[in-house]
Amino acid sequence: MPYLRFKGFDKAFISSISNAVIQEFSQLTGVPGQKIKIELLLVEQITNSPQSLEILMFPRDQELHDRIVQRLYQLLSGHGFPDVHIFFILLSPHLYYKEGQPLKSNHTGPIPIT
Repeated sequence: MPYLRFKGFDKAFISSISNAVIQEFSQLTGVPGQKIKIELLLVEQITNSPQSLEILMFPRDQELHDRIVQRLYQLLSGHGFPDVHIFFILLSPHLYYKEGQPLKSNHTGPIPIT
């Protein structure tokens, strides 16, 4: 966790940039690279929809979200994809479950943000 989900891209291209994406994301967030998941969404478009990058993660401060998008946008636009839509789907540790248990219950304690 977190998940970076690409839509509308070629698998070979995403594979070729995956190490750079993981390195940039890890450097910005402090999340170890082995915990960052990259996925390619295969969707059947019914209407015209843009290439996109969905980032599923726990909330951070706005400045960090902005830096993440800036760096990933630079990487993608540098490879000829300047029109990619990048957005976050923010997850709640109360509603994220591993082994049937929420990462954070309603009592106090640190949130494991990995």
